[in-house]
Amino acid sequence: MTVRVRYAPSPTGLLHVGGARTALFNWAWARRHEGAFVLRIEDTDKERSTEESERSILEAMQWLGMEWDEGPGVEGPFGPYRQSERDGRHQELCARLLEEGKAYRCFCEAERLTALREEQMAKKENPRYDGRCRDLSPEEVAERTAAGEPSTVRFRVPEGETRFTDHVRGDVVFQNKEVDDWVMLRSDGSPTYNFVVVCDDADMEITHVLRGEEHLVNTPKQVLLYEALGLSAPEFGHLPLMLGSDKKKLSKRTGHTSVQVYRDLGYPRDAVVNFLCLQGWALDGETEVFSVDELIKNFEVRDVSKGGAVFDPEKFLWLAGEYLREEEPAVCAAHCAPYVIEAGLMTAEELDARNEWFVDVVRGMQERVRLYSELPEKIAFLFEGDEGIAYAQTS
Repeated sequence: MTVRVRYAPSPTGLLHVGGARTALFNWAWARRHEGAFVLRIEDTDKERSTEESERSILEAMQWLGMEWDEGPGVEGPFGPYRQSERDGRHQELCARLLEEGKAYRCFCEAERLTALREEQMAKKENPRYDGRCRDLSPEEVAERTAAGEPSTVRFRVPEGETRFTDHVRGDVVFQNKEVDDWVMLRSDGSPTYNFVVVCDDADMEITHVLRGEEHLVNTPKQVLLYEALGLSAPEFGHLPLMLGSDKKKLSKRTGHTSVQVYRDLGYPRDAVVNFLCLQGWALDGETEVFSVDELIKNFEVRDVSKGGAVFDPEKFLWLAGEYLREEEPAVCAAHCAPYVIEAGLMTAEELDARNEWFVDVVRGMQERVRLYSELPEKIAFLFEGDEGIAYAQTS
């Protein structure tokens, strides 16, 4: 079996560090097994998806060194790779499930569903659809549809249980009675995540789905949908949450959450890759600084921790410094140069003219900085006039 994995971000903002970690694990798994790493843009949220967000995500992934084998700009045999461009296929598969009785039209109004949910929650029951439209006759469905009555399309969850083996969590079992008859198509005709992700993963022949544990609750719905379509489900691996210092899901309250922020702050790229991979995985339990080649050679999904990984900013800074100090001075100088220019200490032309001197300055300062952006403050005294320099008093 040729390994085929995918990372499927929604272009609604910057690349989140948790998403980057997921992408890196998928990328490493594909590279280790000489498989394919597919990038698919899940842009069906038309109100929030933007071209700017998509562009920033692609740029961040390229900066991290994750080149994709198929996806935007690298067309392959399973395109298109933007979900919005695959709507015809989604509608085709929905129609097939309706015809086979594995899905059904639901005419319940939003007000009724809201009231039902509130009533169930008041009774401390798990909110779920009560199946009111589950067994409408084909004649009634046709009549109400012809009359223009709006409807959603729901998946008909069968009786029994759903089992799958998770590469991280082992054997997982869900009772189907705990799985709601979920909506596949909204009343405006737009598809929902659980429906289209299966359609696209199946059509793109994805063999392994490695994603965050928040998706674990979606997996039984998706496994059942694969079965309804007569297809084998891919293998799953649900990765632990990335937690902030408060042990809650990482958020802006406890630190920066986007890859771009760390790039702009001057963190070495390889340090970012290394640190993100430490969020739930370890090379050998002792080695904390390792190369991308070592990651690819050793990465195993089964070695990923089940518990949440705490995002430690101080450790991240320490790791950044380790990488920065190992760079050749000329390379480090090139990385520091934009920050020196931004600080107004030198122009690009001046840096170019005095490059040998600047590299010597960086060589002397590498042990004292952790981020490229810290250099300007450390060397600002070199650009002060005599009157601006404070001399130590001597006896």
